[in-house]
Amino acid sequence: MIENKEILVLVSRYEGALDPWMLSLWSMLYQIKPKIFPRGPDFMNPDAKIIGQPKYQITYHKADITSSNLSTASDLKDIEVKIERARLMSPGKFSQNKMRPDCFLRMIRNQPLTRDDCGKDVRHFEFEFVSSATEYEVGDAVELLPSQDPEAVDAFLNRCNLDPESFITVHPREMDKHNPDTQLSTSELPIKLRTFVHLTMDVASASPRRYFFEVMSFFATAEHEKDRLQYFASPEGRDDLYQYNLKERRTVLEVLEDFPSVQMPFEWLVQLVPPLKPRAFSISSSPLAHPNQVHLTVNLVSWTTPYKRKREGLCSSWLASLSPEQCIYVPAWFQKGSLPSPPSSLPLILVGPGTGCAPFRGFIEERAIQSVTGSTAPVLFFFGCRNEENDFLYRDFWLSHLQNGGVLSEAKGGGFYVAFSRDQPQKVYVQHKMQEYSERVWNLLINGAAVYIAGSSTKMPSDVLSTLEEIVSRESGAPKDSAVRWLRALEKAGKYHVEAWS
Repeated sequence: MIENKEILVLVSRYEGALDPWMLSLWSMLYQIKPKIFPRGPDFMNPDAKIIGQPKYQITYHKADITSSNLSTASDLKDIEVKIERARLMSPGKFSQNKMRPDCFLRMIRNQPLTRDDCGKDVRHFEFEFVSSATEYEVGDAVELLPSQDPEAVDAFLNRCNLDPESFITVHPREMDKHNPDTQLSTSELPIKLRTFVHLTMDVASASPRRYFFEVMSFFATAEHEKDRLQYFASPEGRDDLYQYNLKERRTVLEVLEDFPSVQMPFEWLVQLVPPLKPRAFSISSSPLAHPNQVHLTVNLVSWTTPYKRKREGLCSSWLASLSPEQCIYVPAWFQKGSLPSPPSSLPLILVGPGTGCAPFRGFIEERAIQSVTGSTAPVLFFFGCRNEENDFLYRDFWLSHLQNGGVLSEAKGGGFYVAFSRDQPQKVYVQHKMQEYSERVWNLLINGAAVYIAGSSTKMPSDVLSTLEEIVSRESGAPKDSAVRWLRALEKAGKYHVEAWS
């Protein structure tokens, strides 16, 4: 995986190289076949008068249907139907088998894991199933649909002159237009416009794409706004658009407010506003240890833009704002993660710095339950954080399983090793701790251990792999290329797993 900032840079460079090439290509094609290629793509014709019609059309209905708010409704079936109906209508590329939530969760615990003044905010969330429980295994992930700020949704509706109380259906333009008075199938039942925006259109956290600015330019009535939007949509304006939009992570609402003369039809907004997507999290609990519950370890995403704008992740900040006293139902979808659930007889080498420890908390919980009724294989766990006092996530939990014959204790053949990167002048990371205990790592590997790695997708996974290559080479006495092949064979055998995120 690539960091978000790196993705934005790559997109900017990609478009900057693509546009001149496209211009040259279309110029050559026009010279060869001017009747077939009379003009270039839209982005090469900022003065074009026609952009065509949007791909989706809106039908307004005279309907008397109650529409409860996602955050307060008590009828789970009603919420479930609204989510499914909205996602079926939305242009967003939602998976067909994920239209309706698998279940609903209610928060029962919101616990900070880091000190207030340490510059990071990591939370432990516990949820209980409030609809039918969904089966999951350790190593699985859960997707949660965040609730958008109602004030931001209202601001978007007001800015776009939309009637939030109207009832609509959304369908591809090539379909025959519905007669509002005809009988509609269940999947075509109208939905309140505000509910549709709230559930499917990311108006206040995601940045729009370049085509959004091009379409805006056709609806700008102020000349200076039209000129700027056309410039942003042109090849010459790519760098400035990147600085204005992507680097600042301006939202759809902010962009629309910066160009007040633009009044885009709702059909275009439905097509061009980024879809509201569920956010995926590694599950940090075992269903054996916590029946009818699911636990998450979440880092609250926040940053400051180059122009000192404060930004927060939509889902993580929303979860942090919830209280167990509130009765708020969170739509959830469960999915298999990148870390398969290991059998109790499989020795494990776990590497999970920071919130990468999340899935391994579930692994340890499960193995502790299994050890009560039978023998379990050893577990080595390498954890890393900045400071022992600030962000030693789940400190008491790990130490409890390190003592009294727990699954991480030496008595059980296990081990728990922590790298505090900022507690000494020279930084220490998980790979340094692995080198320090390389003999134990190697002994477990030759006894059939599987390697599980979770955490940031920056350098950590590759650094851990390089460290393992060095350990295998040194401890076995084999050359480096043999160690590389040995670890590749381990991966092919299904015993080397990585789950990394940006």
